[in-house]
Amino acid sequence: METGTATAAPAMPTEEMEGAEMLELRPSCENCDKPLPPDALEARICSFECTFCARCVDEVLGNACPNCGGGFAPRPIRPANDWKGANYLVKYPASEKRTHRPVDRAVHAKLRAALGDTPPEKR
Repeated sequence: METGTATAAPAMPTEEMEGAEMLELRPSCENCDKPLPPDALEARICSFECTFCARCVDEVLGNACPNCGGGFAPRPIRPANDWKGANYLVKYPASEKRTHRPVDRAVHAKLRAALGDTPPEKR
């Protein structure tokens, strides 16, 4: 192997994926209850998978999760087609359980004040 050459990690065998936990792909924004289907580009999640729409993350939450204080990232989209090993949306469907708990803006303002200018990766 050449110096400085990266090697790809081996793919997880399909049989090992059986029973593995994966993202729930929650169906709506916790704050405004906007539908966020599995292919929604505007879905955002924190590391605990709290799910919000991009507008609420940007305009209401200021990239601070009201449940843990962490930041958000775009939610991955599970393949709709069976491209490889039956690892797709039909076999592993999105959650249908809605979690609608509008953010208390006064409480969230206190959290954001406590976080100050600390970026999500340093919290």
